[in-house]
Amino acid sequence: MPIDGQSPFDTIREFYLYQEPALLGAIRLGDRREARRVINHVLVHIYAAGQERSELLKGLLLELVVMISRAAVEAGASQSEVLGMRFSHLTELAEIDDDEALASWLRGTLERILTAIERQQRFDVPLLVAATLKYIRQHMDRELGRDEVARHVGVSPGHLSELLKERTGRSFVELLRETRVQSACELLAQTEKTLSEIAGACGFCDQSYFTHVFKDMRGMTPKQYRSQSGTVTR
Repeated sequence: MPIDGQSPFDTIREFYLYQEPALLGAIRLGDRREARRVINHVLVHIYAAGQERSELLKGLLLELVVMISRAAVEAGASQSEVLGMRFSHLTELAEIDDDEALASWLRGTLERILTAIERQQRFDVPLLVAATLKYIRQHMDRELGRDEVARHVGVSPGHLSELLKERTGRSFVELLRETRVQSACELLAQTEKTLSEIAGACGFCDQSYFTHVFKDMRGMTPKQYRSQSGTVTR
């Protein structure tokens, strides 16, 4: 029921603004299930306004679609494709005059936008992998988790894991460890940093653990690797 002094339109808009962060977050992550849940919640609230709803409601829904579109572009969808959709959505919305058509339009709009995001993300997969590797290299000197990296590249943690496994054949943890060891190899061959310094720079908790992981992955100790590379061991 509307709060005293508020029109149904104002009540619905207030409710939508409360739900907006969750909806836009789900869209940026490509989380269809959560986005659908929020949209359905908004629709239920709209229906609760009953016959008091007005044409102003269409303006609110168009505003909602504009916000969804912006989030979609931020998530990687083609800007030209999304703008074209927005024009067609406006034309469709102007012709809607009943609840069932309104709900169908809003849900259909959401699905088309999410599909546009997924299509572009599939095209940009190598870029996402490159962005992941770059971020890992830049921050490997400290504890680094999958959730943090996923937030940086703009995908869900689960999607990041699937993406890395598909494109590199490694899990996030395996890729992180491989990147750290590879960076250690470069430092061993190209610098005279101590093993302790290299361990810290590459994110290993101590020199002993660094040696253990390095030997497991390269079949020799860091000292042996450095000796073979011709750099003085310290």
